[in-house]
Amino acid sequence: MTLIVRTGERGVATLTLASPANRNALSAALVAEVREALEGCGSDDTVRAVLLTHTGTTFCAGADLKEPPDPEAFVGLMREIVALPKPVVARVTGHVRAGGLGLLAACDIAVAGPASTFALTESRLGLAPAVISLTLLPRLDRTAANRYYLTGERFDAAEAARISLVTAAAEDVDQALVPILDGLRRASPQGLAASKELVTATVLRSFDQYAEDLVARSAALFASDEAREGMTAFLERRDPAWVR
Repeated sequence: MTLIVRTGERGVATLTLASPANRNALSAALVAEVREALEGCGSDDTVRAVLLTHTGTTFCAGADLKEPPDPEAFVGLMREIVALPKPVVARVTGHVRAGGLGLLAACDIAVAGPASTFALTESRLGLAPAVISLTLLPRLDRTAANRYYLTGERFDAAEAARISLVTAAAEDVDQALVPILDGLRRASPQGLAASKELVTATVLRSFDQYAEDLVARSAALFASDEAREGMTAFLERRDPAWVR
């Protein structure tokens, strides 16, 4: 089953997350397909930039709790986006949760529409936004990170733009993307690659320095009793035992 669809127009390769059955959750299969598609875009001289978008009302629901990816594979996907020598632009017209925010934050530019909502729900499951901190913390306003990491509150596109999770919130996402994609099409491949390398250098160093520890921390949390209760409660649509 194909979980991602690639199309192209005037140098922009569009990768569409197309797994509506689980709201584009990050399953092992989806992570593998996105990585493969990105590698293909990276080696394709006709591709100037990548547009990452989605089907349905959810951009990405976070990790697939029934078929979760290996944490190292997900870290590899985020690093692939950051290190790709071509800009990756996110087009978000739906909801983004948990690990989906890490995927989003790995992108160079992101535009979100009025139907979009965002939440870091890990703390409510007995988990933490561990590996996705590699892409989130360099982007987020620190005060906002303190709040949303801890509370798991939902916020809208305007707030996502205010705290720098996305580049812009727009009533018409496609219209807002026109000048952005036009600008990328006018830039030289060498200029894009060199410019992106400048703005991602610090993030890539953090991957090299912290990824291994964060993967281990994530694995330990997933294996804990509290996380098992949290994930079971989520799947059973009830409050976990610790809710007061």
